Amino acid sequence: MKINSQVEDVEMAVLDVKCHRCAGLNVVKHGKLPGRKQRYRCGSPDCGMMTFILNYTAIGRTQEAKTKIVDMAMNGSGIRDTARVLKVSPTTVIAEI
Repeated sequence: MKINSQVEDVEMAVLDVKCHRCAGLNVVKHGKLPGRKQRYRCGSPDCGMMTFILNYTAIGRTQEAKTKIVDMAMNGSGIRDTARVLKVSPTTVIAEI
C-alpha cells in the first residue's frame, strides 16, 4: 500500500472587511455574538464606530436604514409611516430619532 504524500495547492478566499462608518481597512476581529456571528472593531482612532458585524439580520440596525430613518424624519414623515415603509418596528424608528 503506497500513500501519496504530495500536498495539493489550496486556494483561499480573502475578504477585505471595511468599517461601515469610515470605510477604513484597519479592522480587526473582536469576538463573536451569541448567535455565532463574527464581530469586528475599527482600529482607526478617528472613527467613532465601536464594533460591528458584516451581515445584520435585523434590517433596522444597518447604516442604510438608520440614514433613511433620519432622512424621512427630516422630510416630515411620521414614526408609523417610516416604520411601515422601511419594514422596521416603530420602536426602532423612535430609538434612532
